[in-house]
Amino acid sequence: MKGYKAFNSDLTCRGFQFEIGKTYEYKGYIEPCWSGFHFCKNFVDCYEYYDMSDETRICEVEAVGNIKTDDEVKYCTDKITILAEVKKPRLKSNLSDSNSGYCNSGNRNSGNWNSGDSNSGNRNSGNNNSGDSNSGNWNSGDSNSGNWNSGGSNSGNNNSGDSNSGNWNSGDSNSGNWNSGGRNSGSRNSGNNNSGDSNSGNWNLGNWNSGGRNSGSRNSGNWNSGGSNSGDNNSGNRNSGYWNSGNWNSGIFNTEENPKIKIFDKESDWTIEDWLRSKTKVVMDCCPCSYSDFIDESYMTDEEKERHPEYKTIGGYIKTVTITKADRQKWWDDLTEEEKEAVKGLPNFDVDKFKECTGITI
Repeated sequence: MKGYKAFNSDLTCRGFQFEIGKTYEYKGYIEPCWSGFHFCKNFVDCYEYYDMSDETRICEVEAVGNIKTDDEVKYCTDKITILAEVKKPRLKSNLSDSNSGYCNSGNRNSGNWNSGDSNSGNRNSGNNNSGDSNSGNWNSGDSNSGNWNSGGSNSGNNNSGDSNSGNWNSGDSNSGNWNSGGRNSGSRNSGNNNSGDSNSGNWNLGNWNSGGRNSGSRNSGNWNSGGSNSGDNNSGNRNSGYWNSGNWNSGIFNTEENPKIKIFDKESDWTIEDWLRSKTKVVMDCCPCSYSDFIDESYMTDEEKERHPEYKTIGGYIKTVTITKADRQKWWDDLTEEEKEAVKGLPNFDVDKFKECTGITI
């Protein structure tokens, strides 16, 4: 098999001295890019695989031994004959004089074989690429058909990972968007192998799971087919226990729907549904609690910006509001008698335990 090989001005390549007309044999295992005598099938490919300068010499060669290749462009052999030196033709052969690279049909390219414009990489049909073989634009990675990718083989946009068909992924092999994990078909996942959205866990089919292997949604536990479970292996919903097929269970292997709940550490006739529909819950939902809130930069005062310089980096700051026992006591004292009675009318109401849980003295 004949081909072409580039050399330094003294006909050396990687420290090995060659001479025209001689045959050389490599003793050992040959592998493209690793070992053996390397050469290109086509003359023009030498400009991609060798550092070219005015002093670079190119010779026609013949592989007369074993041959291996991984791309049918670059080859290696264990026995090579240096046939004759070839005069380097028009190095540029560009359609536009604005290119400093070779064989470009586009404009303002410093790379080679580009049909697009302003590429410093090679074989790009898109524009403004510093990577190679991109059909999209502004890619620093390789083989992207999308735009603004620093990773490789992306068909989406703004990816720093590889092989993404979605957008804004820092992980790999995502078909969804805004994933920092890998192999997600959903969006906004920080975990891996999710087909749902907004999961921080792995292998979830549902959405908003922080646990793993859930087919339901909003689970912090694992292996749940139901939703909003903090326990594991639940097929029902809102279970904090394990292996429950019913709902609202905190135990194990329960099938009841909406079981009775304890109130003030004693059994009651209420279910969680009774609590959710009660006036008591409406009143207690208004009880002030400590919380944290993100304040966007656009709503910050000058004083807040001075006290929280981190807003320049994160676009705002986290404001923490601390509620004291005195705040809660004032809230209770300001309630109407009807609202107070709704709370005190709970089954098993206990003044001391109410104070222990809320800090409010009745």
